[in-house]
Formats: sequence, structure tokens, C-alpha cells
Amino acid sequence: MIRSITNVGRPYYTNTFRGPTAEFRVRILSLDLEKRITVAIDGPAGAGKSTLARRIAAKLGYLYIDTGAMYRAVALWAERLHVSVSDMHRLEQLAAQAEISFVPGENTVLLNGEDVTHAIRTRAMGQAASQVAAVPGVRRAMVNSQREMGRRSSVVMEGRDIGTVVFPEADIKIFLDADLDERTERRARELDLPAQAVSAEIQERDHRDRTRAEAPLVQAPDALYVDTTGLSIDAVEQELLRLIRERTSNGKERTH
Repeated sequence: MIRSITNVGRPYYTNTFRGPTAEFRVRILSLDLEKRITVAIDGPAGAGKSTLARRIAAKLGYLYIDTGAMYRAVALWAERLHVSVSDMHRLEQLAAQAEISFVPGENTVLLNGEDVTHAIRTRAMGQAASQVAAVPGVRRAMVNSQREMGRRSSVVMEGRDIGTVVFPEADIKIFLDADLDERTERRARELDLPAQAVSAEIQERDHRDRTRAEAPLVQAPDALYVDTTGLSIDAVEQELLRLIRERTSNGKERTH
């Protein structure tokens, strides 16, 4: 007789054996046989990475990890402690000490236990995060944290070096892109700012991301290139889900 039991969130099975003189039971912890899937989504600012990664993670029931939010969190902590973005040594220390986590199923970012979801989403934090992310020691600390998150569960992780540095062996790699005008328009709507000012910021960030010494923004050789120019979010989402399901065996859509 085999019956399933739940013990502190972990299922196990109790197998009952009958011998000549006594009955004894062997409790066998079930193994997590379901393969953990890693979906890596990279691309420049304004390509739609965050929105699409969040929606896809929700559909597949995976943990969504916004790596850009992690750099923003470090930048926020540095600002609060009056640490300059040019102080590479201190920034590296903060990144190593920071406890950054995400709430499954929510768009919540925690820094040292504090909800900083809204505090990190300012224009200033976006600019500071780009500078912080260029510090090699900060990137190494964040990459270690990101890899640990990916080892614990199936994830949809988006950023600029996920498929090339963080998870070069990801099950599926996608490089999202769009032309500059489209990316500018999207970001201008998001920030409610003039397109001209946003365009200059995006071009500056593109240059910084693509030319930094540590983990520059490049498309992984085995990544699928998806140009989102002129496409709706719904259309791109459906295409990405199709690609993911083609390459994974358990990418089943959540129905609840």
C-alpha cells in the first residue's frame, strides 16, 4: 500500500510491508523529478523585456526575476547611504551584502526585507542602475544571486547578460529588440516624458550597455532573435510562449 502524505510542504510516500512476524513501514521522501526550466530574455532598454517576461512567467507558473530591479535596488541603497556611483569598492560591498528577493506571483521587490518596488522605479534610479551595473564587482555579486534563484525553481529571467553570462546553458534564450523610435515611444509613454529627451537617454544607455568591459549586452549565438517593432504585447507574448513550448517539455500554461 502506498499513500501520499504532505509534511511541512514536502510530499513523501509511506510504503507498508508485511513480513512473517511483523508489519513495518518505510517512509520515502519523494524526489523533485520535475526539471527546472530557465528562460533567459535579453535585450536593450525599451524592447519590452520586463512586461513580457512577467506575463510569460505568470502563464507558465515560473518565478519572474527582473535583474534590472536588482541593480536598481543596489543603486537605491547606495543613494540612501550617500555612496557615490563612482565608488566601485563600496558599491561592490553593498551588492555583496544586499538581500534582494522577489515575491512569487507578484511584482514585488524586497531589499533587506523592505518593499522597494515603487522606490526603485524612478527615472533617477534607472540612470543610476545603469552606472552601478557597469561595476564588475557589482555584476559578479548579482550574477551569483541570480544563479542561486535559478537553481531553486523554474524561472523567467530578463536582463542584458542572462543568456551569455548568468545562464549560458539556459533551456531557451530569447533576444528581444525593437528599433530606436519604437523603444523611445514606449519608454516616453511609461515615464510621461518628451520623446526627444528619452531618445538621448536610451542611446546613451545602449552605448554603455554594449561597450562595458564586464558582461556587455550582446545576443547569445544560440538565442532566438525577436523584433517587437510594430507588434502588440499580446502578439509577442503568444509568439514567445509558442517558442518556449517548442523547446521545453513541461511549459504548460496555468489555467487558474
